[in-house]
Amino acid sequence: MSAAPISLTTLTTMKEQREPIAALTCYDASFARLLAAAGVDVVLVGDSLGMVLQGHATTVPVTLDHMVYHSACVARGRGRALLVADLPFLAAATPERALQAAGRLMQEGGAAVVKIEGGAPVLETVRLLSDQGVPVCAHLGLQPQSVHRLGGYRFQGRDEASADAIRGDALALEQAGASLLVLECVPRTLAAEVRARLRIPVIGIGAGADCDGQVLVLHDMLGINLGHVPRFSRDFMTGGDSVIAAVRRYVQAVKSGTFPGPAETLY
Repeated sequence: MSAAPISLTTLTTMKEQREPIAALTCYDASFARLLAAAGVDVVLVGDSLGMVLQGHATTVPVTLDHMVYHSACVARGRGRALLVADLPFLAAATPERALQAAGRLMQEGGAAVVKIEGGAPVLETVRLLSDQGVPVCAHLGLQPQSVHRLGGYRFQGRDEASADAIRGDALALEQAGASLLVLECVPRTLAAEVRARLRIPVIGIGAGADCDGQVLVLHDMLGINLGHVPRFSRDFMTGGDSVIAAVRRYVQAVKSGTFPGPAETLY
């Protein structure tokens, strides 16, 4: 790919050419510059900042103001990477509320794409955002904002009924106008099937190596999260001498298909 800014069109071309997409979460300008220099394609300003920066047990306390602030910080240092920002808890409770929140993330926060969790209940919202020119990244599988309803951070799509729901929601979200899809904590075989069915890029986290790309929480892959580290993550700082070298190892592992490996995959 050229040195031009990465766009949704770039990611679609990467999917078509089977070039894996390397994504990481990011919350400030300094790390954004470092990730861009290391060759990261997509920086995600995730509401995971509530856990890794603010010290909360879940992402639920994160507000829209938090997300706008951190997105604006990342936007100043992102280089050519595509900036995706989360709509936080209840920011998409109604389509109209989601449209207002997305406007702030893009106009004040500099986001190019907004990410929204959920399947069938958010189809109308995705359709409205897309119709109004807001690029949408959908999010299926484990949905951290629903952790209290789910009863914890549990893998999804293990039984046929829930797997079929994810398949159906993925297609419906694409048809509603979603430009990207994040699949979190689902079996590798299910992720591979969804990836093959969709025209839009599918980025996995805990979803195996058959997605169009991978994303991890930055603090997990740098080994500086002293809380619970998901088993699908990997510490790329181990044996390294700098943060940028660790990020480059992550990018190379994603691009070469060596991450995630068997130990980091649910079959």
